[in-house]
Amino acid sequence: MSSNVRLRPIDEQTLEPLLSVAVAEAEPDDVMPPVEAPAGWSHARREAFRAFHRSRFDGLAGAARTAMFAILVDDDVVGMIRMTCHDQPATMETGMWLGKSARGQGIAAAALRLLLAEAVGAGARLVTADTTPDNIPALGVLRRAGAELEHDGDTVRARIRLG
Repeated sequence: MSSNVRLRPIDEQTLEPLLSVAVAEAEPDDVMPPVEAPAGWSHARREAFRAFHRSRFDGLAGAARTAMFAILVDDDVVGMIRMTCHDQPATMETGMWLGKSARGQGIAAAALRLLLAEAVGAGARLVTADTTPDNIPALGVLRRAGAELEHDGDTVRARIRLG
């Protein structure tokens, strides 16, 4: 499965399929910043999801300094991965989510490998990520990518050195 994984910058063509996966297979708080709106995937949350992603269409050169990619398996959008310029030089921060049906198939590891290549191309020498100690799948993906993990209370900070 992981050999068919590719990344595509999020744009108008990928935004609606990404939202569809989020609505069908994820909780709003797992895939977007919190917003004041009725619970669940209300109209307001869907609009906030669209606005959040559209505000990052300009990539690393934009105001948010974030490149967001749809994760595709064959031609199907299954999740999102991003990299954001960190205040430290040559450092990016990453995060991702997958729809429930795409988990446990090696897709996250493949997507992270592809993102690390994007980060190298953007001049990064270090990629960081934060997760929680109970997110065992994410910790496994980060370990397999060569991350150094540092536990700090309810947060695990990962550091992946590049090149």
